[in-house]
Amino acid sequence: MFSPFEFMLAGRYLRARKAEGFVSVIAGFSFLGIMLGVATLIIVMSVMNGFRHELITRVLGLNGHLSVSANTPLTDYNAMGLRIEELEGIVSASPIIEGQVLVTGNGRSSGAIARGMRQTDFARKPIISESIKSGDIANFAEFNVAIGTKMADKFGFKVGDPITLVSSKVRTGPFGGMPVSKTFTVGLIFDVGMFEYDSGFVFMPLDVAQIFFQMPQGVSSLEIISKDPSKIDDVRRRIKTSVAGEAGVYDWRDMNGSFFTALQVERNVMFLILTMIILVAAFNIISSMIMLVKDKGRDIAIMRTMGATRGSMMRIFMMTGASIGIIGTTVGALAGILFAVNIESIRQWIQGLSGTDLFSEEIYFLSKLPAIVEWDEVIVIVGMAFVLSILATIYPAWRAARLDPVEALRYE
Repeated sequence: MFSPFEFMLAGRYLRARKAEGFVSVIAGFSFLGIMLGVATLIIVMSVMNGFRHELITRVLGLNGHLSVSANTPLTDYNAMGLRIEELEGIVSASPIIEGQVLVTGNGRSSGAIARGMRQTDFARKPIISESIKSGDIANFAEFNVAIGTKMADKFGFKVGDPITLVSSKVRTGPFGGMPVSKTFTVGLIFDVGMFEYDSGFVFMPLDVAQIFFQMPQGVSSLEIISKDPSKIDDVRRRIKTSVAGEAGVYDWRDMNGSFFTALQVERNVMFLILTMIILVAAFNIISSMIMLVKDKGRDIAIMRTMGATRGSMMRIFMMTGASIGIIGTTVGALAGILFAVNIESIRQWIQGLSGTDLFSEEIYFLSKLPAIVEWDEVIVIVGMAFVLSILATIYPAWRAARLDPVEALRYE
């Protein structure tokens, strides 16, 4: 398709002489624009993928894939849980009690969510059992509770320290309604790497939670773990049939739908905005090629009079412009992948150099900056950059092919 002569001439036009310095500067900016656009798009999309994966993994790891609950406490939760666990696609159905509490200790107080669970169910959650920083899973019994590292740091708690919880439930006494208050012991401290849970959740044994929240015979809901959270609709239909109107069935999309929808919308918008960088770089290729064609008008005319065809001229300038885009895309893709893979180390280095916090846990919920490179997405980005680079060369190459040798040499 391309002759050695065309390859040679396109290579010479890429290595501009001093007299053509301005053209080469524009071509250099086009190369940098394509490179930075591709690298930035890969990095940002990888970070967005990492965010979504980490948040879904941690949220589902702590909250389950589905929830069965009613307006009143579930009293026959054991029988209901056994029926649900017999269904296809179900791993477990665990009873839980959840309520808001006020945590007090060492002269401080703060709101939190208290969740009561059986010790076996608590130990079966790897996201917690594998992230214990202090204490032991065996301590999750009697009046011992589990708290996160951020809450422990905030209140100055250590394993064995007393912690007082004040429930939103009211106990009626001779002097009127009084909030339920109970002092527990910190049995273990965990760090799941998500600020919301490490700072605002208290886990306690289920039987203790039933007394504390005044549900001696019932629970708030059943937490369902399925084999595949991406195929949740079939599982949900089976559970609805099993509970037969005794309770409502909700999945993780209902409980966190707006949050994950916002993430997906942000991801799509970021892709469109950052694609504009590549588009602008493609326009730079057009401008640099038009200037190159104008600058090489005399050379084109001489080659045409010596027998070069219009097709040959078009291929030469298409190859010249496309080379800028293809090389820039390749370098940008490699730089973006390397940056995304090592982004946490780079963040730590920049933080140490500048002394500023670039990734606040309070704002972004996670303690580490995640990035997951999805290769099909990288292929789409690289392919899009290749296509735009080639399309950007068509008009300048067409101008070069249509150049009239007589007009070009009239005043030479």
